[in-house]
Amino acid sequence: MSEILFADVDPASVEASVLTAYEQIANTTLYPGDPVRLFLESVAYVIALQNNVINLAGRQNLLAYAQGDHLDYIGMMVGMQRLGAGYAICTQRFELSATLGFDVQIPAGTRVTTSDRKSLFAVDALGIIRAGTMYVDLPVTALVTGAASNGLVPGQIDQLVDPVAYVAKTRNLTQTMLGSDVESDDRYRSRIQQAPERFTCAGPVLSYRHHALAVHQDIAEVAVWSPTPGTVDLRPVMAGGELPSEDILAAVRAAVSADDVRPLTDTVTVQAPEIVPYEVQITWYLSRSQEPLLSTIQAKVLAAVEQYRLWQRAKPGRDILPLKLSSLIEQAGARRIDMPAPVYRALAPYQLARETAVSVAYGGVEDD
Repeated sequence: MSEILFADVDPASVEASVLTAYEQIANTTLYPGDPVRLFLESVAYVIALQNNVINLAGRQNLLAYAQGDHLDYIGMMVGMQRLGAGYAICTQRFELSATLGFDVQIPAGTRVTTSDRKSLFAVDALGIIRAGTMYVDLPVTALVTGAASNGLVPGQIDQLVDPVAYVAKTRNLTQTMLGSDVESDDRYRSRIQQAPERFTCAGPVLSYRHHALAVHQDIAEVAVWSPTPGTVDLRPVMAGGELPSEDILAAVRAAVSADDVRPLTDTVTVQAPEIVPYEVQITWYLSRSQEPLLSTIQAKVLAAVEQYRLWQRAKPGRDILPLKLSSLIEQAGARRIDMPAPVYRALAPYQLARETAVSVAYGGVEDD
């Protein structure tokens, strides 16, 4: 579709219109340097600025252009709300130095953190280390919303902020996950576009996809397919091509299995995609005439490989396409490419390609 303009925002065009209108009304010609012309040029500049404001305001009424609060109000018209920020969670172990003959309580709200104290978590509910046992495992939640608290590996949260009598040490047993930022405009806009799909039960592919994407803003893509009549299989993928956690799978399963969503005759399963491993082995060569640009082109080649890696793992059922990788590297400036891997492979809807090794070598220069 062509770009929508509610007012002329080209300064030169606005200026020409103002000068032409004045010359026609005054029946005179304004030459460069004329005080009247200089005044009208300044007026035209103000009009052009105002036209930009008018154009921006008009566009905020259109889904394709709306941003921020304006997009929220458009979403309200179809019953869609922006997903808010979420708190990261994990399982934390609290351990004694020796067994005791009495219970030790871990109060709700007891805070733990990492050694750099950048991420604070708190115990969700009262926990008890029973007499004769050494530890208790409790769910903890980040005190601040956002994706920044995700990805803390087991053992990284190992500091007690609030000392608890008899507790000698603590550590997280699981990686922190499910922290999320406020849903972005682009993702929210995409869900609003799919809003009509929610007016039916989740029979169509797009309807199942819509209900699954609404569960969490970190769900980037969902493959929906029917392996046999009456069965529906959903395979969600998280942002960055990561696999969904059990908590995410359970939430999606609950969303698409609700009585007012799932058709009575559908048997719905929600699983992580089946991983199909592949390798990247590349040696690339540079034209001799481009040798002075080696460092720049090398950086572009590595960026092209990273772009392909993220693209390949972003969607279930996406075939492994060496030609796309080759094209990206050539666009980055490589003259020739030796690429033993990857090789083409068609994937089923429930499969997701995932790189296991990436090797990118510079082979030298060649004559043009």
